[in-house]
This record gives sequence, structure tokens and C-alpha cells, in this order.
Amino acid sequence: MSAAVKEPLFHVVKRDGTSFGRSLLIRLAAIVLALIVCAVIIVLLTGMNPLSVYAALWNGAVGTSRRMWITFRDAAILLCIGFAVMPAFRMRFWNTGAEGQVLMGAAATAAMMIYGKALPSWLLYALCPLAGIAAGIIWGVIPAFFKAYWNTNETLFTLMLNYIATQLVAFCIIFWENPPGSNSVGLINSKGKIGWLPNLDRYGCVLPILIVLALAVLLYAYMRYTKQGYEVSVVGESENTAHYAGINVKRVIIRTMALCGAVAGIAGYLLASGVSHTISTGLVGGRGFTAIIVAWLGKLNPFSMMIVALGLVFMQKGSVEIAGQFNLNENASEIITGILLFFILGCEFFINYRLEFRKHEKEAVKA
Repeated sequence: MSAAVKEPLFHVVKRDGTSFGRSLLIRLAAIVLALIVCAVIIVLLTGMNPLSVYAALWNGAVGTSRRMWITFRDAAILLCIGFAVMPAFRMRFWNTGAEGQVLMGAAATAAMMIYGKALPSWLLYALCPLAGIAAGIIWGVIPAFFKAYWNTNETLFTLMLNYIATQLVAFCIIFWENPPGSNSVGLINSKGKIGWLPNLDRYGCVLPILIVLALAVLLYAYMRYTKQGYEVSVVGESENTAHYAGINVKRVIIRTMALCGAVAGIAGYLLASGVSHTISTGLVGGRGFTAIIVAWLGKLNPFSMMIVALGLVFMQKGSVEIAGQFNLNENASEIITGILLFFILGCEFFINYRLEFRKHEKEAVKA
């Protein structure tokens, strides 16, 4: 007596490795497929010419010199916030608190600008970034300390600190430039521009971009070529292995989150002193969570993250233009961004895995 062996239609097999060229080809194919799907949806929902919509997308992001520089600057800010979660993620410390860490850095910078008006300008220029970095470090070390010594859940801890940071900023704003009840202050030191990040160009975008690019190089070198960066990777792979190798895991956790907080503080400084020149509870605008996408899609590599950050900001700016030009709801225009992200995330599966279909021959075994 025999019975047919039922096998699945296909098996998922992990690839040993994928070349750069093949990975690039898969990603480009995913983008092309996403644009085709978006085109179909645009025609079905609006009856518009997809090429016109894509042209508006391009125009909204880089259609003019001003738009192009602002897109690059906003991408640099998002990238900087992505850098604030990247070392922690390499350590398998799930830092979801970048939003609060950046906000605290921005608040400390704003406080220094408001209360340090009497200081010499050179001293204020030095103290503003230091204040932002210090505030970010404090907000990053708090959950790291509890994780290191009491093994608390870092995801929830850092997430809850976001709400505390928001309320602290709202509380501080009451005592600053505007009357009670406001959720933001006006331009800080708008007359003398005391403490503002110097402008090296017409739109004030070059210096923030240069700072973030320098930060990318430093972080890449730190994670790849230093002993501390190596320890982060070892702890991320296995804490038991790290203990066996004589690595002080508690110290690594706290040190790495101090680094993350410092980078977040720099992002807060750039937002308060170089971009908005003000402080509000919505200053970060959800970029702390978008930065998580940037870090993961960029494979926790600073240079790959640049491309992801630029692509996301490009789509966000273009979506706003589509909404205005074609009189669409902004949520409807963001469908394009969502579809693109879906295909880009999905293509990572085919880069890391392959499908092996079963053979046509039927096999049987004797019972």
C-alpha cells in the first residue's frame, strides 16, 4: 500500500549571499513595479494622466532651486535622527524614543538661546549645540540605565519618554516668549538672530547638510573601526558571548545610548537653531518614528541610509505638491508613498531569500 507524499508547492530558502548588482536590479524592479501599480490606481481613482502626477511629484520636491535645497536639508535632518537609532539597533536595543530625545535637545537649545542673550555671540554658538547634546544624552541614558541594571523593556520605556518630553516642552513654553496657552513660541531672537546657525548659502541649508555628512563619516568609522563599535556588534549578536569575551555589557548599553542621545541632541539643535528657529511640541513632527524606517531600510549603514532618507523626503514633498496641484486630499496623495514603501520593503525578501518550487515528478512511499 502506498500513499502520495504531499509536499508544499515551494520552499523558502535563505540565499548564501546576493551580489550588489543583483540587489540593485531587484530594488529597481520593485520601484518600477510600484510606479506601474500607482499609475493604475491613479487612473482608476482620478482618471488623471499618471505622468502628470509624477511630474508634479518631481516638481514638488526639486522643481526649483529653493525646493531642492530644502528637500536636501530635510533629508539631512531625517538622516541625523536615523543615526540616533542606528547604534542602538545594532546592539539590539530597540530605541523608539528618538522623537523625545530630539525634542529635548531642541528644547535645551531654545532655552540657551532665550536665556543666553547676554552672552558673547561666540560663546552662545558653542553652548547651544552642547546644551542640545547634553539634553539628548540625559534622555538616552535614562532608559539605558534601567535596561542595564533591571532589564526593563526598552521599547516601552523609550516610547513613554516621548510623551514625557512633549509635556515637559509644553510646560516650558508657558514661561517663554508667548502667553500661557500657546503650544509654541515665535522666532527666538529674531532681531539679532543670536544663537542662530550661521547661513553659508541663500537658503540656510548647506551647513546643516555638511554637519550631517560629517556625522555620517564619523559614525561609520566609529562602528566599523573602533573597539567600542566592535563591542556594540558583539553585544547585539549575543550578550552571553559578550560576557564570555570579557565585555562589560552594562557599560556598552549605557555608552551606546549616550551616543544615540548625543546624535539626537545634535538633530534637535539643528531643528531649533538652524531650521525652525523656534520650539514647539510638534517640532520633530514624527520624524523620530520615520527614522526607524530609514535605519532598517538602510541596513544600519550610514551611507545606505542617505539614499533612503532622501527618497522618503522626496516622496513627502512631492505628495504635498500633488495634493495642492490636483486638489486631492493629502492622504490620497500619500498612497503613492505607501505603495512605494510596500514594494521596497517587499523586495528585501527576494534579496535575502529565494523560492524553490517542487519538482513535477510525483513521489510515493510505501506505508
